Amino acid sequence: MLKRPTVSLAFLLIFSVAAHGADGLGERLEKLFDKAERLTPLRTVAIAHEGALVAERGYRGHSPARAANIKSASKSIISALVGIAIDKGVLQGTDQKIAPLLQADLPADVDPRLQQVTIGHLLSMQAGLGRTSGPNYGRWVASNNWVRAALAMPFDDDPGGTMLYSTGSTHLLSAILTRRTGRSTLALAREWLGPQEGFSIAAWDRDPQGIYLGGNQMAMSPRSLLAFGELYRNGGVSRSGRQLVPADWIKLSWQPRTASRFTGDGYGYGWFIRQIAGEAVFYGWGYGGQMVYVVPGRALTVVMTSDENGPAGRSGHRDDLHALLERIIEATKDVREARSKRI
Repeated sequence: MLKRPTVSLAFLLIFSVAAHGADGLGERLEKLFDKAERLTPLRTVAIAHEGALVAERGYRGHSPARAANIKSASKSIISALVGIAIDKGVLQGTDQKIAPLLQADLPADVDPRLQQVTIGHLLSMQAGLGRTSGPNYGRWVASNNWVRAALAMPFDDDPGGTMLYSTGSTHLLSAILTRRTGRSTLALAREWLGPQEGFSIAAWDRDPQGIYLGGNQMAMSPRSLLAFGELYRNGGVSRSGRQLVPADWIKLSWQPRTASRFTGDGYGYGWFIRQIAGEAVFYGWGYGGQMVYVVPGRALTVVMTSDENGPAGRSGHRDDLHALLERIIEATKDVREARSKRI
């Protein structure tokens, strides 16, 4: 893992806050951070604006430099690995059928619809297979073969139908990547995304067969998750100028293909999509309120982490985080308007 970026990012933070001080952005953000302390589950916030880390805050003893369980926000990282694999020719594309890739784990009494499920269906949560998330999650991870158990779930819809949010879908992608390359998804992430300065994965759970859990139980520092969000905001180009994620893949990932029945937000390939403060926002969301927001129109990336033990949706905490992002977006708009008046 890369260790040096923590130091360079800390230096960048000091430099960036000083650079933005004349515009008053740093001061505005600090005031927002002070008000955000009332959000009891909130643990950290980190903000990059126009390519620079401009502000960060840890609450109740937590730090943006320390690893946190980002939960399902890691589904966005799995999507990136799939896009890179397609670009490298490891996978044929989003229309590729998954059954031949997972032949050894197909159930004996296979539902014919399983032959129609594609990589794209797994990415957009439209496989049709019963969910392994929510009330089914505990039973799923208690099984002795998570890949086989996910494939054996009864169909709740046809492939390509409604959105059925399921960590089993992204775990199947992790298994496909592992079997097609002969390497772990952790090794792939370190090779393919590691060149982005600041990106690193501190820890990641595996299934009984040793496959890294696609889309959950991944530990990253908020700064590392911010570096990943910045990679997407920059069209897949790293800070050093390398094209790590294909730009076309990011565009495909950010196209709404279905919508969440819980929020109404659009969903692409591993990313949720909604409008906040009049801006298109693309975000990864993990249980409890682990968020990576990318706001291309404002040159803005924001990461927020929260207590992982409570549901952010039902508690209203997710809406509080969206509202905090709205105020951050508005602060950057105010700064831009102030600059234009001076010019």
